[in-house]
Amino acid sequence: MHTWRSTSAHPGPAPSTPGARDRRRRFRRASTLGALLGVAALLVSACSSGGSAKPAGHPAAGAALAALPRSTPAALAPYYDQKLTWRACGVPGFQCATLRAPLDYAKPDAWQTRLAVARKKATGPGERLGSLLVNPGGPGGSAIAYLQQYAGIGYPLDVRAHYDMVAVDPRGVARSEPVECLDGRQMDRYTQTDFTPDDEQEVGELVDAYKRFAEGCGADAPGLLRHVSTTEAARDMDLLRAVLGDEKLAYVGASYGTFLGATYAGLFPDRVGRMVLDGAIDPSLPARRMNLDQTAGFETAFRAFARDCVRREDCPLGDEAKNVGTNLKAFFRKLDARPVATGDTDGRKLGESLATTGVIAAMYDEGAWPTLRDALNSAMRENDGSGLLALSDSYYERDADGRYTNLMFANAAVNCLDLPSAFSTPDEVRKALPAFEKASPVFGEGLAWATLNCAYWPVAPTGQPQRIEARGAAPILVVGTTRDPATPYRWSRALSRQLSSARLLTYDGDGHTAYGRGSTCVDRTINTYLVRGKAPAQDKRC
Repeated sequence: MHTWRSTSAHPGPAPSTPGARDRRRRFRRASTLGALLGVAALLVSACSSGGSAKPAGHPAAGAALAALPRSTPAALAPYYDQKLTWRACGVPGFQCATLRAPLDYAKPDAWQTRLAVARKKATGPGERLGSLLVNPGGPGGSAIAYLQQYAGIGYPLDVRAHYDMVAVDPRGVARSEPVECLDGRQMDRYTQTDFTPDDEQEVGELVDAYKRFAEGCGADAPGLLRHVSTTEAARDMDLLRAVLGDEKLAYVGASYGTFLGATYAGLFPDRVGRMVLDGAIDPSLPARRMNLDQTAGFETAFRAFARDCVRREDCPLGDEAKNVGTNLKAFFRKLDARPVATGDTDGRKLGESLATTGVIAAMYDEGAWPTLRDALNSAMRENDGSGLLALSDSYYERDADGRYTNLMFANAAVNCLDLPSAFSTPDEVRKALPAFEKASPVFGEGLAWATLNCAYWPVAPTGQPQRIEARGAAPILVVGTTRDPATPYRWSRALSRQLSSARLLTYDGDGHTAYGRGSTCVDRTINTYLVRGKAPAQDKRC
């Protein structure tokens, strides 16, 4: 079985050259075509034009993230005063270093964790504006890979001329003491588990898969699992800001990276510099509400795909948009009964789970829709599942040798710590199925069962839903895409209403996130803000 991620590991600003555009596409394929929500919860909200609607008595209704004291505690001084030792790290033009951080900020004199940092220095000419920290999302996406493969070479020349481009892999992610849970063969079995169980036996198999995944993570690093929260990662970012010599934090975060950035703003509002939060998450929502909203977001994206598909001669799902979802569900049911060959050297066949993952992965970027049509044609008409398997593998970050990155492990570890599980038992999922299937007739059932993973997590959650206001912060630019599948537009609206200094930039378009997706209006607005410090005077639509 899989874990649905909430954020993208590949969004980014417009490339400055055709070559940079190609690099961005390669990075997208290498890291993931999608950003499905995490095991802790698929993200969802219910907000009106004035913000998020919450049921009476919801803990976030009166709770807001409190800022930390402005003065640095004496016990943290050794961390804030440390010097980074920069070294070459195998990629021309980039330098790497290791940042020390307390494993537990409540006990900074106890255990430490080591965080991998990378940078590419400002190219000039012109005034140096300090460091620009980037995070591509996840949780679990490698910020360093994103920096080296795209942001450090593909961000607009004007941005790279004025900023040192910097990334840190958050604790537990990629090069920063990564969480590990299952080996490659175990992950292959996990990703093929049926997540639309038809009977009690299949429910038991799904629960067992979740338990084995959780046990594997707990056995690897039980101490670390308690300290990979977004709040702790945000505090690590402030350490890095200070060590780099920046008075304020300049930051571009996408998808989950918006939650990380907003959390930083809530904890350190007086240290916020130029901050872009693209494809925002609403931090005030509990896991179940987030899951429902994201389920509806995937349905919105799928309907856009359906309308486009039926206009194409090669659409394998019919010639009327209203029937595309029904036809796809029928295909999934056939795969559930009889998987098709893929030519995979490890013998994997394309069943319902891998096929669904492949389809959802392509919902994150309308540029992947032709690839999806080709893959569906091959699977439905030629019994060749290799195309959909490739899409699924790109989502899971599985390479041709059967190795997985730690993306899915870190994703679960962070999500399960940040929020209490949406559901605790299979019976609770069953009761919620009608609501999820109403939100998305195509994906609702599978997305509902995907939320159960954190119910078996070996570490209790430490976070809770809460508003983030960041009173006193400099202007923050929140960016939302109207038909974003993974971070529904309503979340961006909700976060922009919570943050006291936010401006909302709306992109009327498809796909996950907006910066660098082809809108000159969006890119010009963000670039002007980053380089010249000019935020829109009021909310803006592109």
